[in-house]
Amino acid sequence: MVTPAIRTIVADDELLARKKLRILLHEEPGVDVVAECADGQQTVAGVQTHKPDLLLLDIRMPDADGFQILGRIPRDQMPIVVFTTAYDQYAIRAFEAHALDYVLKPFDEERLHHAIERVRAELLKSKNHSSADRILDRPAGPRLTAQPDDRRMAIKTGGRVVFLDLDEVDWIEAASNYVKVNAGKDSYLLREAIGRISEKLDPARFVRIHRSTIVNIGKIKELQPCDSGEYIAILKNGKGLSCSRTYRKQLQQWIDKAI
Repeated sequence: MVTPAIRTIVADDELLARKKLRILLHEEPGVDVVAECADGQQTVAGVQTHKPDLLLLDIRMPDADGFQILGRIPRDQMPIVVFTTAYDQYAIRAFEAHALDYVLKPFDEERLHHAIERVRAELLKSKNHSSADRILDRPAGPRLTAQPDDRRMAIKTGGRVVFLDLDEVDWIEAASNYVKVNAGKDSYLLREAIGRISEKLDPARFVRIHRSTIVNIGKIKELQPCDSGEYIAILKNGKGLSCSRTYRKQLQQWIDKAI
């Protein structure tokens, strides 16, 4: 099956940055750069004229920042957005703006390839309705790392920002002043208290089973009772997690709904 071309606009005020992106994108099959833009006005006009699938957008532009530029693009014309910037401090704002990815300069071929692959997957998901509707269908508003109505978690790691789908998370555990997010074979550290993370997650999908453990309900395969009145939660990947009596009420509420 032939994959439709990804019509792309590159928006960056630095000529060298635009050239490097063009070179890297040339190696990506099916990516068609339809315009280059050096400021906010050109970017908004370019989106309206070319109706791209993807906007690679720098944060700092001469006449407007990347978020102001997005605010000027009508909802029904909004392409998939990947921020390309040297500044990692805007990652959470990018997450709030429903950007699909956040690629840090200097651009890395492998990292950009990963972002483009995510764009391809997103376009396939949204082939029956506009990408703008899919990306912007959640209510806007200030958010931290995750909120009950969010489907992703923004994690800074190794000089990049990972937007992790919450359905991928198996369990979260306290690790000193951090929490460790376990997702399949990968794990990520967040500088956040486990109590604050617990407050931000949807209680219908995540339950705190121990003072140091939160588990994705959908990942639990079975519960094994212990003589002490506690449980051991066995996940689908075989991992066993202790469920303490302190958090028995929350777990019991979920059990009652499930049976």
